[in-house]
Order: sequence, then C-alpha cells, then structure tokens
Amino acid sequence: MAFDPKCVKFPYGEITDQHYLPVERIEDITFDENYPFYDTSKKFQRKQRWVRFLLRTIVFPLTRIRLNLRVKGRENLKLYQQELSNGYITVCNHVHMWDYLAILLALKRTNVSFLSWPENVRGKSRKLVRLVGGIPIPEEKGPGFLKWYKDTISFLKNGGVLHIYSEGSMWEFYQPIRPFKEGAAHFALKANKPILPLAFSYRKNGWIRSKIFHSPASFTISIGKPIFPNQDLPLAEAKLALTKESHEAVCRLASIDPKENLYPPIFENNKRVDYYSTTYGKGYKNSF
Repeated sequence: MAFDPKCVKFPYGEITDQHYLPVERIEDITFDENYPFYDTSKKFQRKQRWVRFLLRTIVFPLTRIRLNLRVKGRENLKLYQQELSNGYITVCNHVHMWDYLAILLALKRTNVSFLSWPENVRGKSRKLVRLVGGIPIPEEKGPGFLKWYKDTISFLKNGGVLHIYSEGSMWEFYQPIRPFKEGAAHFALKANKPILPLAFSYRKNGWIRSKIFHSPASFTISIGKPIFPNQDLPLAEAKLALTKESHEAVCRLASIDPKENLYPPIFENNKRVDYYSTTYGKGYKNSF
C-alpha cells in the first residue's frame, strides 16, 4: 500500500462525485447546438498554440516542482505506440487542481482535451480552461447535448486524445479510488478507441516540503497499459466490463489492491466512506 496523506482539511462531499471548490459564475454560457465544443477557428487555435508553448516551457517545470512529481510507466507509451497512434481515452483519479497538467507532462503532449464540469467554463478561469483543452459537458439533454456527444465521438475517431475524470469530481490528496462513471467506457466503445489508465499515488514528504511548502504529500503518476473495448458484447454489458477493468487498473497503478479498495468500481450515488475520520474540512480555506 502506498503512502496515505490522511487529509482531513478538505471538505469531501457526502456523495463521491460531489464538487466542493466554489466557482463564481462570471458568464452565463449556454452550451447549445451553436456552442463550439471543439473549437477549430483560426483565432482560437492561434491562441491555443501560444498556450501550449507556455505549457512546455514554463508550466510543466512549475508543475514538476509544485507536486514534486515523479513519472512511472512511460515505457508503455513506447511499447504501445502503434495502438495509441490513432487516438485514445485516458482515465485517472482526480486529486489536485494541477493534476491535469501533470497528466499532460507525463504523456509529453499538450494536444489533449478533457471533459470539464461546465461551471469551470463559466468561472474566472473559463478562457484558460478552454485553451488547455476543456470541453464542457452540457447539463441537460437536448440539441446541445447531442452536438457535444457527436462532436466528442468525431474528435476521437479523428485521432484525438481525450481525458475523462471518471470519478466525477476532484478530492484533493484522497487515496482510495472512488467509483467510476461509465462515460469513458461508452465513448471508447462508440469510437472504438483504447482506454489508457493513469493513477496518482503519494509519497511522504521530507522536512522542507512539509514545513516550508506545507504540502501533505508528493505525487507520483503511473502510466498503465491500454485497455481495449470488447465490441462483441452488447453495449450495456461491454460498458460495465470496461469500466470495471479500468477502475481495477487505476487501483493497481495507485498501489491499491482492487479487492481492498474502499469503493466499488461502478458509481451508483455512492456515499463517502469515513475510513479515518468523521470530520472533514476543518479549517478549510479554499483549495490547497
């Protein structure tokens, strides 16, 4: 079992997919059929090229320092280069505000999109979220949702790389792997693309990071082997099997035995398991 920070300072929600970071809505954006989910305009792509340059030259080194990041399993990217060359989906536990940047750093690429909580695309960081690859998920079914769905499948079929936080929300420095929603498996099956599991685990800090940086732990991100969808099964059965396999892979990459993980693999409005405390969020002052 990897090091567990056992944080109680963060107000983890009652249900495992609940968000707790406050996001002030700055702009009332409607994600309808006219919204450019995967923006291909020249103006947007010109701005995105600059952001990707800044990611490589400035943000990645800062991310490595802030998280004290180590990367394991990069050999799998080379070993399965051919299988991953035409697009794939990544899944990972969501445990820090900067963990998406760590994922980009680990994959050594900046042209990745990720499915985002829509409030992140309405808040103060909305423009930056979009430029680093954020794709808002429409809240309601309708023409906008249908366009988002079709555009996402088209993006994957055209060789895009898409990250999905299958746990549904961020819980900082949380060790157990929370239940997964089936969205990643659904898109993998519909686009016939592999899922590449990733996982964050923790290392105990030394004196400097503990006392000066006040960091609960250092991060390791591990890259697993791609998991391929079974197209011979009915969709519902295939989604269930692929979600379970992906969840188990993330558990193992995080040095957790799937049989000993506190949560089941499939999300069904699961409540938080209070495995070391009954009080969370004491003294919480926004995000770490």
